[in-house]
Amino acid sequence: MQNFNNSIIKSLLDNDLYKLTMQNAVVSLFPRAKVRYKFINRGGTKFPDGFAEQLRKEISKMADLELQDDEKMFLKEKCYFLPPTYIDFLSGYQYDPSEVGVIQTGDDLQLSIEGYWYRTILWEVPLMALISELYFKMTNAKPNETNEIIDTVRKKAVKYNMLGINVADFGTRRRYSFENHDRVVKALKNYGKGSVIGTSNVYFAKKYDLLPIGTHAHEWFMFHAAKFGSKMANELSLENWVKVYRGDLGIALSDTFTTDVFFHSFNTKFAKLFDGLRHDSGDPIEFANKTIEHYKKIKINPLSKTIVFSDGLNPETVEKITKYCRGKIGMSFGIGTNFTNDVGVKPLNMVIKITEAKPECHNWVPTVKLSDVTGKHTGQKETIDLIKKVLQIN
Repeated sequence: MQNFNNSIIKSLLDNDLYKLTMQNAVVSLFPRAKVRYKFINRGGTKFPDGFAEQLRKEISKMADLELQDDEKMFLKEKCYFLPPTYIDFLSGYQYDPSEVGVIQTGDDLQLSIEGYWYRTILWEVPLMALISELYFKMTNAKPNETNEIIDTVRKKAVKYNMLGINVADFGTRRRYSFENHDRVVKALKNYGKGSVIGTSNVYFAKKYDLLPIGTHAHEWFMFHAAKFGSKMANELSLENWVKVYRGDLGIALSDTFTTDVFFHSFNTKFAKLFDGLRHDSGDPIEFANKTIEHYKKIKINPLSKTIVFSDGLNPETVEKITKYCRGKIGMSFGIGTNFTNDVGVKPLNMVIKITEAKPECHNWVPTVKLSDVTGKHTGQKETIDLIKKVLQIN
């Protein structure tokens, strides 16, 4: 077994839970589907000379990662919704670096992923963590002192305790470093006992005995649009999720094709089957109002449901949302970059998104995401325009 002390990604479980839950669903329902992903440099980050070469070296090391016996036991005990057949599959899974293409031209970085969806689905989160950490290492970005970082986390945890809310770490993708992520989750565990309920990162959930948190991401809905058409995407995405998880993992993501379109499919059946919704773009108060109104319209008490807010949160926005939503609807908060990269450097503004899908017996179909913020749309312009026309989105 390779020594991973010098590797940035040290465990197969150093990934977000929703990647494992989606992978299980893909293995079950779409084992022959293929996809392509692309790195999108939203912030226009200029990468230093030799970055691609160092990134390839780290990607190559990931081929030796294997699920360890204690990690397998953790999944069996804590992730009861994952069947033993999937956990056995994961025990035999290994990253294949040939699925990832990395090209650097000057200071511009291009990255693509292609292969069977059930295999390539695990690359996105650790690749973004690699890009982030490697960038800060190679540019000699100096973070705050360790005691200052821990004190910052402590102050946040104390504030969230006082607000009486549930908070989770969602910060794997844009963390400053693995070491700092570890430091932050440990501090959250120590100081956030009244509010911090878990982390999306399965490795740190195991290490610090926290709840691993996550359901699905935009790619789940984007693939369904490619396979079944955009008009059926939301409904069939939800239907297939229920088919696999039978009521577990009941927080639905609403903004792949705008929340307004989502609510057309989120009928009484789904509203009762799912525990709530995740907010990931647009104004959170406006989203809360729409969600509350929708539940009331179909005769469901909003206080029996939960919104998981997860878009660019910091203590101030969390407090604002809490004060507005308290007594109106249940709420929880998934906080990413503001936990794991609040160290005095500017975090990278980047995503990796699915760009094309090849369902069984289909040709390659372009995929799009039409969030509640126009600037977060992804996909080819002509495809975006077509789907907006089909879905009657202004």
